[in-house]
Amino acid sequence: MVERKGAHSLISHLILFIGAATVIFPLYIALVAASHPAEELIRSTPLWFGPYLYDNLSSIMGQGFQAAGGAPVWRMMLNSFIMSMGIAIGKIAVSLIAAYAIVYFRLPGRGLFFFLILITLMLPVEVRIVPTFEVASNLGLIDSYMGLILPLVASATATFLYRQFFLTIPEELLEAARIDGAGPWRFFKDVAWPLSQTNTAALFVVTFITGWNQYLWPLLVTNQESMYTVVMAIQRMVNVPDAPVEWNLVMCTAILGMLPPLLVVLGMQRLFIKGLIEQEK
Repeated sequence: MVERKGAHSLISHLILFIGAATVIFPLYIALVAASHPAEELIRSTPLWFGPYLYDNLSSIMGQGFQAAGGAPVWRMMLNSFIMSMGIAIGKIAVSLIAAYAIVYFRLPGRGLFFFLILITLMLPVEVRIVPTFEVASNLGLIDSYMGLILPLVASATATFLYRQFFLTIPEELLEAARIDGAGPWRFFKDVAWPLSQTNTAALFVVTFITGWNQYLWPLLVTNQESMYTVVMAIQRMVNVPDAPVEWNLVMCTAILGMLPPLLVVLGMQRLFIKGLIEQEK
């Protein structure tokens, strides 16, 4: 039994190591490529770090890349961060309030409204891109942060998840709040919102990463170089007409563009664990 257990543990660790190496190896190659000059990457594929990582990062952060619009990468990352934060916070706020109203307010036709919200799941941004762009253009939202954020705020999925969570809250809590004289706002602030923080953290991570990775909508709604996002910058760097691709700068931009979502995931991880521990208690 001891030998079987040891063999089983060895196989499990081997599979885990192979999986981790498969995920980490592309990141390692990106870091190595970011530390070499472009000429060396054209001649060969180095497998160890070079001395130009700081120079490449300084160049891309300060001067930018002409094929990507000429704006520095820090500006594009700022645009992506503002857009992602706006989308995440907006989706959570709208979905939370909508789900709370559907569950706890006796509104006529609330089931119909919820059904209409769910129907929008069949209409992603790519399907309604033309009318959405026309509305944004008529409202003067082109080349603005509101234009990047507002059309992507509505989320039927988040509304559905919040509704399902609110339905699991015991009726005794609502009755106790009514006996204590708590109105709808106080019940929302003191009971519903604190209990849904774990769900909110998960939705925030998902919506932030989704907003950060948006490409099609920012491509349509931005014309000025100062409003480009980092995903647009990477795409423009790769598709350079009549010129070799400077892969060292592309890899630097990709690494920088990966850091904010990674930090968000690491920062929200403690809240996930806290929520699981509290549920066990």
